[in-house]
Amino acid sequence: MSAMLDIKGLTLEFETPTGLIHALDNVELSVERGECVALVGESGSGKSITGMSILRLNGPNARIRATRIALDGSDLQGLDDKAFRTIRGRRVAMIFQNAKSALNPLRKVGDTLTDILRAHAPERLSRKTARARVLEVLEQIGIHHAADRMQAYPAELSGGMCQRIMIAAALVCEPELIIADEPTSALDVTTQIKVMDLLMSACRTRGVAVLFITHDLALASAYCDRAVVMHAGQMLEDGPADEVFVHPRHPYSRMLLASMPYGKDSAEELQPMGGNLPDLRRDDLPTCRFADRCPRVQPCCRAQPVPEAAFGDDHIVRCFFPHD
Repeated sequence: MSAMLDIKGLTLEFETPTGLIHALDNVELSVERGECVALVGESGSGKSITGMSILRLNGPNARIRATRIALDGSDLQGLDDKAFRTIRGRRVAMIFQNAKSALNPLRKVGDTLTDILRAHAPERLSRKTARARVLEVLEQIGIHHAADRMQAYPAELSGGMCQRIMIAAALVCEPELIIADEPTSALDVTTQIKVMDLLMSACRTRGVAVLFITHDLALASAYCDRAVVMHAGQMLEDGPADEVFVHPRHPYSRMLLASMPYGKDSAEELQPMGGNLPDLRRDDLPTCRFADRCPRVQPCCRAQPVPEAAFGDDHIVRCFFPHD
């Protein structure tokens, strides 16, 4: 059985007046039906633009190449824009990180959600039926006085409320794949749990595949089946979440975990990572883009193709010198 999402050899560059930005390099990623995969890494590692690349939302200056970008076994790369619009929203939904900028400021949020559902639902829905379904989803994700909220404009709502509206926009069409880009970043802890429980309910009961892009390693550890670690546009480690977060194999994964409060009893245990992400405009980037920050770096890390090391059947590390 094919994965719901299957990406191989994804490379992305942006054309700018100062040259090419080498944003993604040979990214490989898959998400099975009913599986939640966390995509983690520091800011600028390429998590969000990976999600945007799946839906062709990176803008006109983006140059995307891939061996395969497939949904449920069908490669999406050959689809023209009109055919792709039948995929976006209906079969694949995205929860955007900046909710206020993603919502139309001139329309009431209830009208926006109703139009989204009517445009992407597999069957023809009346406006009354669609609004009733939208109201049900808003109540499911914990929005009080949901009928009143539907009459509000985005500027009248808090950032956290707008984030929940975006989550409702993704859930209302019952997609097969949800790309959730920091879906809980503007929410309080209680609402975070409600939202994640709702996403996981769709994942486990309806077989929805979820790609969860996050900085919150504790949340990823609690809810996700697998974790993929990215740095500077490269995928460095991919394995079961409990293995990656408890026994990481890549030096970057270890340093990332050491620099975050996840699993720490006191602030004294935090270890700053040091160094910076490489300038992705460089044409002489090392083959391993973590080389300039890595405590295990050797000359081969800068010039030779980075090998994959397997730990068991489903734990892959791209590194010359992974930890045992």
